[in-house]
Amino acid sequence: MRLCVALHKGGTFMRLCVAFPPKRGTLLSMPRQARIDAPGAIHHIICRGIERRKIFSDDTDRDRFLVRLGRLVRCTRTVCYAWALIPNHFHLLLQTQSVPITTIMHRLLTGYAVEFNRRHSRTGHLFQNRYRSILCQKENYLLDLIRYIHLNPFRAGIVRELTALARYPYSGHRQLMTGSGSDWQETDEVMELFSLTPLLAREKYQAFVAEGAHQGKREDLIGGGLIRSSGGWEEVKDAQKAGIFLWSDERILGDSDFVEEVLYSAQETKLAKKERVVDLPKLAEQVAERAGTDVKDLFKKTKKPEVVKAKSILCYLATRDFGITATALATAMGMSQSAVSRAAERGEIITENDDW
Repeated sequence: MRLCVALHKGGTFMRLCVAFPPKRGTLLSMPRQARIDAPGAIHHIICRGIERRKIFSDDTDRDRFLVRLGRLVRCTRTVCYAWALIPNHFHLLLQTQSVPITTIMHRLLTGYAVEFNRRHSRTGHLFQNRYRSILCQKENYLLDLIRYIHLNPFRAGIVRELTALARYPYSGHRQLMTGSGSDWQETDEVMELFSLTPLLAREKYQAFVAEGAHQGKREDLIGGGLIRSSGGWEEVKDAQKAGIFLWSDERILGDSDFVEEVLYSAQETKLAKKERVVDLPKLAEQVAERAGTDVKDLFKKTKKPEVVKAKSILCYLATRDFGITATALATAMGMSQSAVSRAAERGEIITENDDW
């Protein structure tokens, strides 16, 4: 099924056709569509402070954010190719594995916001309600995205000279150039795209970054859609004249074949999730048995250390491995949503230290 729309550009009307995914498709131009994800997908994440306010007040905020991000990347086996912190927003380039991008971002943003508000004695939302997530085609965009993200501090004027960017601690560029800083960042795969010889790879990467230093804001790298994915209006018109049908989606940056494949995959994943039944009581029984406590205590208000520990682990496993939302878990366990989020954070630390 296709939706055909007449668009006007430079005095010329064009008839563009946009495809729906087979069956159960979603109108591609509708706002606030469900996020698309699949194991191995690469996401360009852009997250801003509410009303564009600062989300990092000082280096302590930035350091704590990076500790949280690094711990999360390691425990979920997520691949981080690039990142950059700006006072009022940040960029990430992540490749998910078994843990969905929504779960990763929820844990990252919720945990950091709670810590930030506590440290600065503030209340209320810290981030905009909805971060931007663009699923990107690795073969076509990986290196351009890495360069674009790592150059953010330079474009923002935080780093005045390009040579100083290699010493700037709040961009992944330093890790690629010097090997120091964020050991959770993927570097080998990136540098091998330039050369198998480390020194030569670093030189080629540095030259590649320098080439893009004055390109300015790349609108083609911060969103999906037909025009961005096709490379501009001229390419779209050429395809139209040739009678070529192009798949497109605002959530995806990639060529037509890639968009089609992702939409099919997302549809199959959606159906598979509907068939999945999460047995929370069974999970609670297993956690209680392992922790040596009564399963009924996990659903009661108590301050017993062993029960608090078990509840924290249950909240962490339920939200991470089973995709249960903090809201649903809060209802089931008689807790507030914020209490579930804090418990999940404790559970993450516990499971990292203990053999769970």
